[in-house]
Amino acid sequence: MFNKFREEKMTWYTEISSFMITISIVIILAYSFLQSCPPTEAIKSSNSNLDPLFNYRQSPNFKNSAECTAFSKSSIPTKICNPSLVHISMTLDTKFLRGSVAAIHSILQHCHCPDNLFFHFISSDKSINLEPHLAKIFPLLSFKIYYFNPGIVQNKISSSVREALEHPLNYARNYLADLLEPCVERVIYLDSDIILVDDISNLWGTSLGSTTVGSPQYCHANFTNYFTPKFWSHKRFYRTFHGRRPCYFNTGVMVMDLTKWRKYRYTKKLEKWMKIQRVHRIYELGSLPPFLLVFAGKIAPIHQKWNQHGLGGDNLSGSCRNIHAGPVSLLHWSGGGKPWLRLDTGRSCPLDELWARYDLHDQK
Repeated sequence: MFNKFREEKMTWYTEISSFMITISIVIILAYSFLQSCPPTEAIKSSNSNLDPLFNYRQSPNFKNSAECTAFSKSSIPTKICNPSLVHISMTLDTKFLRGSVAAIHSILQHCHCPDNLFFHFISSDKSINLEPHLAKIFPLLSFKIYYFNPGIVQNKISSSVREALEHPLNYARNYLADLLEPCVERVIYLDSDIILVDDISNLWGTSLGSTTVGSPQYCHANFTNYFTPKFWSHKRFYRTFHGRRPCYFNTGVMVMDLTKWRKYRYTKKLEKWMKIQRVHRIYELGSLPPFLLVFAGKIAPIHQKWNQHGLGGDNLSGSCRNIHAGPVSLLHWSGGGKPWLRLDTGRSCPLDELWARYDLHDQK
């Protein structure tokens, strides 16, 4: 058993109870974390002394393995257009900054070639410059922050079952093809409430075939629940799925072909459904249903280990949940509860302790 815990690959196969699944993951992550991470250093800055929001320890400096392709040092504008890099996009704001930092930390820790990653962060707040804070936490990180104007979607968003789903930044992924440089042809989009326990380059290597979006899909889920009775009672709405076998997929983890996205103008197609929603109330789950309307039944299915979602509990109560049986590469705290909030209030769920291993926030 001891030798098994030394393996670098972070996937687990299990046919035992949910309790044993949780215990196994805790042991594996704890061992890997202690083996690969030198002590972190506290970041001292004038801003962090004034606001605990920016009190973070500095991440260890993760280096490429010997087998990685070496890239010459170049400026950010030049590096952005390098198609050999793994391009990752996430939203960035103060409310979810702690989650974003933990997610980045986990990605770097488990990547064999961390120098070959480039992060595209999307922010909608001009009042706070997060770039210097991020650069202090991750000194070697290659990244750029893009501004997303909330006014673009302000009049297109309708009320949702949970207020957090109505934030304009949730819709930034609809506009990645416009926000990112035209030379960026492919990107992995990730929510801020995730951690990876596998090498993200394995996700990057997913074949999309002729499709534009790849994501784990869940055909056992009751697809009708994602739309209102009004949607299913009007043929002009539900006929959009004619000729497709639509399945639920979670938009918090997607591999996106931006070249095809731009060619087929998918942003406009998403906006069309958002405008219909404002008038007819055909769904209640924020930015997800437009993606289902446009892409469900037409995505490249990715292994479900890349999105063990729902760990935040349901959209309202945020109750504790366990992972699904099977291998795990990415854990996702989608739902009403976020691990950093539950940990701070002393009401954490068992799997929140796994997230905490990547938390760089300094409570002092």
